[in-house]
Amino acid sequence: MHNRAAVASLIVLVIIALFVTIAPMVSQFSYFDTDWGMMSSAPDTTSGHYFGTDSSGRDLLVRVAIGGRISLMVGVAAALVAVVLGTLYGSLSGYLGGKVDSVMMRLLEILNSFPFMFFVILLVTFFGQNILLIFVAIGMVSWLDMARIVRGPDAEPEAQRVYRSGAGRRCFNIQYCGSAYRA
Repeated sequence: MHNRAAVASLIVLVIIALFVTIAPMVSQFSYFDTDWGMMSSAPDTTSGHYFGTDSSGRDLLVRVAIGGRISLMVGVAAALVAVVLGTLYGSLSGYLGGKVDSVMMRLLEILNSFPFMFFVILLVTFFGQNILLIFVAIGMVSWLDMARIVRGPDAEPEAQRVYRSGAGRRCFNIQYCGSAYRA
């Protein structure tokens, strides 16, 4: 319980996950049911439409829960794609080092310069609307940041070795003193 904001966020996320999982099962209405007598009605506990109905008479509670399921599924799948691709690319770049690392990082910067929405519009235009396409689109953009984060600590030991090589010498004997090594 050191980070209260993280704990509170986790609790809210668990509540949302439980809601989107349990609400459609418990509700007396399905996703496609139409209540002709309750079209565009406000939330009402007596009729069982706790969030009300839309203009076609469909229950909004179930529709919100199903939409929440899809949103959580997209978020988790895109995060997994980003973690796997970003970790592999960043680790490989940091491990190889040198010119290969430099080329890999420049390629990463080039890919990162493209706007996210442009990429998504291109994918939807060429391949059509598909939930799997959304996983791929978000994951393919998110892995760029993950690769940069993962690569950072891999490149650090080289800088630490240079910094430690000057340890024990007086500052005027070292070409770059103090903060230049830590930058």
